[in-house]
Amino acid sequence: GVVEACLLHMLKRRAAGFLRTDKVAALFTKVGKTCAIAGDVCKKVQELQQQVESRKNQPNGQEPLKRQGSTTSKTPVLTPQAIKHIWVRTALIEKVLDKIVQYIVDNWSKYYEKEALLADPVCGPILASLLVGPCALEYTKLKTADHYWTDPSADELVQRHRIHGAHGRQDSPSKRPALGIRKRHSSGSTSEDRFAASAREYVESLHQNSRTHLLYGKNNVLVQPKDDLEAIPGYLSLHQSADSLTLKWTPNQLMNGTLGDSE
Repeated sequence: GVVEACLLHMLKRRAAGFLRTDKVAALFTKVGKTCAIAGDVCKKVQELQQQVESRKNQPNGQEPLKRQGSTTSKTPVLTPQAIKHIWVRTALIEKVLDKIVQYIVDNWSKYYEKEALLADPVCGPILASLLVGPCALEYTKLKTADHYWTDPSADELVQRHRIHGAHGRQDSPSKRPALGIRKRHSSGSTSEDRFAASAREYVESLHQNSRTHLLYGKNNVLVQPKDDLEAIPGYLSLHQSADSLTLKWTPNQLMNGTLGDSE
């Protein structure tokens, strides 16, 4: 969607097509007339669209849609979101999106106004360069509905490893102490498991992950809980989710697992 927004920024009306509602399709079709790589993408997209139409006409059909670049027939049906972005998606999976964007940047005057993003001598080449990385990946497994849990970030993976392996590495002074909470007053294994799960969830929430963005984090921020108590150093972090901002503060003792009997 972001790439499409860049491609559509100040696109000439002639390049977008006067009567076409799908401007991205019009752009790829026009570029495909002079760029062989884009022409191949157009053919693949047309084949996919024909498969989608045939599937609609045969609601009881069992033949699955073949995903672009796949060598097996056991592939998932294209979702409405994938169909919506089918042009950019196909070029991405075929690993040619960066080449097509670079071609458009080199020949921007045919398709864009002077103030367009891709016409900019700096922003245009940067966009094409940024797409080299995604085009080098093998999209053999797309994200599922529960990908927040099945595809955690690198920080979460490292953190989970430290939490689960904390008891086996306490004798290693060269490694950072594992984050955790010292348990007090455990009534049984069930409550301990629930407590440990809650602790892991909270510690993981302090790091960058798929659900929230860590906007700011600073350690040793002093907070005074009561007037008659000394200020306590802790970790202050600001997180942004889809609909809210959350400010968190965690004592350093809690972060290091040395809370002891402190209240």
